Amino acid sequence: MVFAVVLVAFFVLRIVVATTVFLFILPDGDRCPICDEVTLRVQSRGWNTLMPWFRTSWCFRCNWEGLHRQGAATPAASVSPSPEPVSRRP
Repeated sequence: MVFAVVLVAFFVLRIVVATTVFLFILPDGDRCPICDEVTLRVQSRGWNTLMPWFRTSWCFRCNWEGLHRQGAATPAASVSPSPEPVSRRP
């Protein structure tokens, strides 16, 4: 019986530690962790229902998608335009 209790306690402790580490490695705010571009918020019924305190995001520049912690949004005036041209005319 003691062995079963210790085994379950280690299993639960492992889940708690993994969740805590996962929480701290998530970026906060709305910047992409790969290219530092402002990300767009996307609606994900599964993630938003399961974990509403996180924000599902997508980066249109590098196609990254993932979760952010709720944080301050980047003001519109400080958002720099993309250095790549949208279209090229001859």
